[in-house]
Amino acid sequence: MLFTPLNFLLQWLSGLFSIALLLGGIYIIHQWYDRELLDRAWLILGIAMSTWSFVGFLPVSLLRRPGTDEPKAMRSDTVQRISRPDGSEIQVEFYGSADAQPIILIHGWGPNSTVWYYAKRQLANHFRLIVWDLPGLGKSSKPKDRDYSIEKYARDLEAVVSLVGDKRAILLGHSMGGMIILTFCRLFPEYLNRQVAGLILVDTTYTNPVKTSIFSRFLQAVQKPLIEPLLYLTIALSPLVWLMSGLSYLNGSMHVTTEISGFTGRETRGQLNFSTLLGLHGSPGILARGMLAMLRFNENTTLPNINIPVLAIVGKSDIATVPAASRHMSMELPKAELAILQPAGHMGLMERNEQFADAVRSFSMLCLSSKS
Repeated sequence: MLFTPLNFLLQWLSGLFSIALLLGGIYIIHQWYDRELLDRAWLILGIAMSTWSFVGFLPVSLLRRPGTDEPKAMRSDTVQRISRPDGSEIQVEFYGSADAQPIILIHGWGPNSTVWYYAKRQLANHFRLIVWDLPGLGKSSKPKDRDYSIEKYARDLEAVVSLVGDKRAILLGHSMGGMIILTFCRLFPEYLNRQVAGLILVDTTYTNPVKTSIFSRFLQAVQKPLIEPLLYLTIALSPLVWLMSGLSYLNGSMHVTTEISGFTGRETRGQLNFSTLLGLHGSPGILARGMLAMLRFNENTTLPNINIPVLAIVGKSDIATVPAASRHMSMELPKAELAILQPAGHMGLMERNEQFADAVRSFSMLCLSSKS
């Protein structure tokens, strides 16, 4: 599950619903036991609410179609650890031939590098895939100075890019991963056209994601009075929020919010469950700090200065970062093209994984074959 402003609010609503569902069920049973409620229907309702709190994900999942190739938390045996000045360590994994042209994949905020399951399977035969967990997520340790800024991650990306040696790489970023790439281009313009042959920006934005989400006017209006205080509250109450998220997963409400914010209803049972589970792996406090950094993000003036080929990919039904954001970037970037996945939402890299891989493969082979 991607940690975006819209999804953050949905997650809080899901958590509050989960607490109310469980405590409400327990309260009704207790009142029936104390004979405050005499009708047996109240007992049945209380038991049903309490039971749904722990097994509701089963019927919710079974309503989705099964897939022939469901995602798994696939990891590589070829691993390198990079120590960073802030005390964090980056887990970098490699897939495909060491002699192949490299693609560096940067995942979004919330999951970890296992979100690239389909890309690993479908692209590793043609490219050297370099995937890494953003510090604080997955197998990368968190920074000791609690710096979760996009600039910090752009500097981490620079350390990962150095691993390709004398080869030219494609940078591929999804959601916040694309935001990291744009910041990297501002901080390290000397890498463009030298170590970096092209960029692939997937379901991402060039500015504060609140401004490029569905219901953007509402989200902008509540950013200061609601979203930011809730983020600080999430940091302070991280263990409790984690418990709320766990209950949301068990009762199936987190599956519903993941589908609303990431898919179009055509995802498989495994894709939905896998994406939902990924949302439980990251500490809510860490995720909230990263979200606060995203609210300060703006690289709109960077776009005209990126003079290398860029492919912007977006799901036609993406509501977390609406297609208009990718269209804007494709017009502002000097050498950009736009690819729209349909039907697909924010998680088109899973829902339309073959179409996504075809677009990445074609663009990357063209970029990496060019000498300019």
